[in-house]
Amino acid sequence: MMRNGTLVPGPERLRAAAPGWPEPLPQVVPTAQLPPPPVLPRVKVLHVITRFQAGAGGNTLLTALGMDRDRYDVWIAGVPGGELWEPAREAGLHTVELRGFRHTLTPADALVLWRLMRLIRRERFTVVHTHSAKGGFLGRIAARLCHTPVVVHTFHGFSFHPSQSRPRRAVYRVLERVTRRCTHRFLAVSPRVARQAVEERLAPPGLVRVVPSAVDLGNIPERFDPLARRMLGVSRATPLVGTVGRIDAQKAPLDFVRMAAALAARRPDTAFVMIGDGPLTEDVRRLAARLGVHITLTGHRPDAARLAAGLDVFVISSLYEGLGRALTEALAAARPVVATAVNGVPDLVEHGATGLLVAPTAPQDTADAVGWLLDHPHEAARMGRQGRLRVRAAFAPQSMCAAVDACYRDLLGT
Repeated sequence: MMRNGTLVPGPERLRAAAPGWPEPLPQVVPTAQLPPPPVLPRVKVLHVITRFQAGAGGNTLLTALGMDRDRYDVWIAGVPGGELWEPAREAGLHTVELRGFRHTLTPADALVLWRLMRLIRRERFTVVHTHSAKGGFLGRIAARLCHTPVVVHTFHGFSFHPSQSRPRRAVYRVLERVTRRCTHRFLAVSPRVARQAVEERLAPPGLVRVVPSAVDLGNIPERFDPLARRMLGVSRATPLVGTVGRIDAQKAPLDFVRMAAALAARRPDTAFVMIGDGPLTEDVRRLAARLGVHITLTGHRPDAARLAAGLDVFVISSLYEGLGRALTEALAAARPVVATAVNGVPDLVEHGATGLLVAPTAPQDTADAVGWLLDHPHEAARMGRQGRLRVRAAFAPQSMCAAVDACYRDLLGT
């Protein structure tokens, strides 16, 4: 069914009998013709997330929207100011923007922890489900101190990565390991992310379940979209290479610029676009001007997933990426993709089957891969179609919400 323009699973898709318990029987009389039943208590769930935007935020919002409202009373708490708070409120979800909560470690975190504990004690949540590093750390500590019956954590990616200094990596790794004993079940957005969580001793063996991070497939074209191309202002005859995402250090946007300059030197007819904004936007402009390559910067676009369907090749140059929401959306639109082989990305982009993989911080290799796809349009289109089949079969919100519901039910014995 549709809710505020978002496709979410209907409650009937999520209702199932507990293992060993008989299946529900059909109603003899329609509910509307019966006396009203008493209101039964619902399972109160609190999602704690750091930044409620894009990536992990979009996953969390789809999860919250897709759970059976007759069974679950869903709340979301996190850093103030994310782009998804308003859509969550409009959809009728309970939201709490925690004053003083930031995505970086600060002395104010002790106060944020106290506010979280006060919220959990006041509302008596049955399930606390945490996301991302900072939200995962504070949320799980608060849940443990409040004796919350069920604590679940989703690995969307990791707070530590090779581009950090060794001391910083060590601190974040320790913080994530500390909270593993506070967690009853772990979810991961891809098999490689699950494996890394176990290898890094962030989760015990056997307690991680893979739940693909869904995207709103109902709002993504299934193939190249000529209207999206016109909205981007580029002729269909001009090869168009682009990316979608926040223009920050994680996404390595300067590597995209270097790739564009290298490719433009060989294929001057190619156009480039970056859909999104962020703290490195001016750095991108300066480097593009210095290298003599024109790149269109659209700024933040709420219709970014639709615009990506107008690209000939979609590129991500990320240094680290749990799976890549924009990447998943591009594949859903059958776009040929080139992606850096980091974290869970190779689970989604199989080299030569659903796209091409390159090493991070290798813009020349990325340019070569993009050039290959432009030079081999039939093979590129076939990879795009296979990517679409992969995503539309496994990344629907219904599937993700059913898996999360099954996780909660298993832990609650229902």
